[in-house]
Amino acid sequence: MKPLNPAQLAVPEVAPRALRDALGMFATGVTIVTTLAPDGAPVGLTVNSFNSVSLDPPLVLWSLAHRATSLAAFTAARHYAIHVLTVEQRELAVRFATRGVDRFAGVSWQPGLTGMPVIAGAAAVFECAHRSHHREGDHTILVGAVMHCSHRADSAPLLYHGGMFYTEHPLGRLAVGGARGVRP
Repeated sequence: MKPLNPAQLAVPEVAPRALRDALGMFATGVTIVTTLAPDGAPVGLTVNSFNSVSLDPPLVLWSLAHRATSLAAFTAARHYAIHVLTVEQRELAVRFATRGVDRFAGVSWQPGLTGMPVIAGAAAVFECAHRSHHREGDHTILVGAVMHCSHRADSAPLLYHGGMFYTEHPLGRLAVGGARGVRP
């Protein structure tokens, strides 16, 4: 079957706030994606649009808003690292989502196998080669070929749902915080 041309689709108007609220009902993990700018400075941001694509070959994807100041650095990068955050890294998630701050100030990181910044303490790290990127709507989808990955089986993941971070949930053995979500 031949795919439809997007221009041929009759797309009804959906209010952005209604769409955002509905999408917020999908619980996600929280990641920080890092790379190096052309001048060698570390670049990173909080992302919850991370997903697996394929096991063979090993591919993952994430997306970045076109208005993000780091878009050019990530689309030009040859490599990047994706960090799945633990409940203990909630403050890092907030910092890397905040504009106008030095996101790497005081953050423990070292160059990974591809030279990209790898942040200490993550539940999982995926070091990727930039395979492709695709402009869709108001975001760019980035596909990475996983070159190396590691994980900590004893860690509890930080979750995001309904506009709040969740640090205590039945998925983890290392629960911290209250039973309710904590706003970013």
